[in-house]
Amino acid sequence: MEKIDSKTAIRRPRLATLAAAAALVLAAGGAQAQQVVLKVHHFLSPASNAHQNLITPWCEKIAKESGDRLKCQIYPSMQLGGTPAQLFDQARDGVADIIWTVPTYQAGRFIKSEVFELPFMTLGGEASSPALWEYIQKNALDEFKGTKLIFAHVHDGAVIHLGSKQVKTLDDMKGLKLRAPTRIASKMITALGAIPVQMPAPAVPESIAKGVVDGAMIPWEVATPLKLQEITKVHVETPAGEAKMSNTIFVMAMNQAKYDSLPADLKKVIDANSGLEASRFAGKVFDMPADGARKIARDRGNTFVTLSAAEYERWVKASAGVADEWMKEASAKGANGQGLLDEARTLLKAR
Repeated sequence: MEKIDSKTAIRRPRLATLAAAAALVLAAGGAQAQQVVLKVHHFLSPASNAHQNLITPWCEKIAKESGDRLKCQIYPSMQLGGTPAQLFDQARDGVADIIWTVPTYQAGRFIKSEVFELPFMTLGGEASSPALWEYIQKNALDEFKGTKLIFAHVHDGAVIHLGSKQVKTLDDMKGLKLRAPTRIASKMITALGAIPVQMPAPAVPESIAKGVVDGAMIPWEVATPLKLQEITKVHVETPAGEAKMSNTIFVMAMNQAKYDSLPADLKKVIDANSGLEASRFAGKVFDMPADGARKIARDRGNTFVTLSAAEYERWVKASAGVADEWMKEASAKGANGQGLLDEARTLLKAR
């Protein structure tokens, strides 16, 4: 048997203690530096403006600011399954860690937030998105329960794109079949005398080409990827500086439990890339393609129709009942419909 002197006997426990302590430090460091992969799901293609200029840059920014400890795995085009209307629930239920979507694809569920989709409410994306963020924070966070809202925004404002029919006055709208993106847009189209047809944006070009619909209510932001300038010949817009006919709200939201599981320093990275300024940036991203999209239409010789001041007022009055109906619906669900509408308008005017 090996003889162990008293000095060796004392030294060995000390060495063992030091080794154990070092192992704990290394383990803690490894846990601290462990990369968190976030599954990010959305409904548009990898070639879309949203994917390339909003979602991907946001992911790259949080990766850089976290020292690559936060990494996005982006799944465009509903690659994780389901439909665009199910995306919010996928974030809430943890199917995805983060989603970007149109919450109002679930008709009637986000009724308080939906006020920003009412006719002639918003200006462009950058101008109106901060107001949407502030409004939700104060009045509608309960609609997003189960998630951490990262940002909220609108697009550059809907335009009516028509295959060949001319629309210069309210009377010209009668009987036209128009694609509508949401239930509020459907109500507006009906109020203007046309017939709404709800369908996903990718189905619009073929539907116009085949005469299924006469046109579509779609922002310039998505006109170019859909090649609407080739399919349609007439584009009807509101006067410069006036509120747009219609808009759609978008959100990026994170599973609350996933956010809660992050260490404090990574939460700070997410927080720093969330909120009002992130919402403003998202709106700006959706404004940017408009000028280029219009140029493509002009170069093709397409017709642009800008409503006259008098005609614009006719359209505003004709669709006023949509806001009245929304207020009644919101009030029936326990909200102060008139108060919410007034506040939304006040926040938009302040921007």
